[in-house]
Amino acid sequence: MKKVVSQEEIRKAAKGAKVVLIKKGTLVTPLARDLAAELGVRIEEDRSVPIDSDKFTDIFPVKVVAVASDHGGFEMKKWLIPYLHKLGYIAHDLGTFSAEACDYPDYAFSAAEAVSAGKADRAVIIDSVGIGSAMAANRIPGILAAKCNNTFEAHSAREHNYANVLTLGAKIIGPEIAKSIVKIFLETPAGAERHKKRIEKILNKGD
Repeated sequence: MKKVVSQEEIRKAAKGAKVVLIKKGTLVTPLARDLAAELGVRIEEDRSVPIDSDKFTDIFPVKVVAVASDHGGFEMKKWLIPYLHKLGYIAHDLGTFSAEACDYPDYAFSAAEAVSAGKADRAVIIDSVGIGSAMAANRIPGILAAKCNNTFEAHSAREHNYANVLTLGAKIIGPEIAKSIVKIFLETPAGAERHKKRIEKILNKGD
């Protein structure tokens, strides 16, 4: 039975990532298409599912890192980007650009979508605690986001879980620990073959 995209799904998307990913054969009602155009929601065919976990192994070194934060992570982001430059990475600042209150999902979505679309190799997202940004980022197809408080977790997130997005809590960890976590996360290759089947179960759930 073919799935039908309704106006309600368009309204939900308008409050979040402003994109509705559909599988081949999905029906989009004329009213839903009209509403999508009105609210600026894109309707795109989801070509990323099923996702092969091989794409998460590090055939090429990490070069481009998307960095984003809400107001709670803004100060940490300001000094983290120069640190990434010092390590030799290209860092794309996706906002926020001030300490004014904002909604963390908007910036988490932007950074995660950059990785999902291949515009960045990894992403680092910062909010006050790191949990909300991880939850938001993991809504994007092909994203495995992990919130890490120490280097052991960062190493494990890469080696065992193939994480491609790191989230940090600016109220949880300090600058030096954050730098160490980011460095380990970006330098640790994806894990051993034995972990692959578990990651594929996560990525392809619901297919």
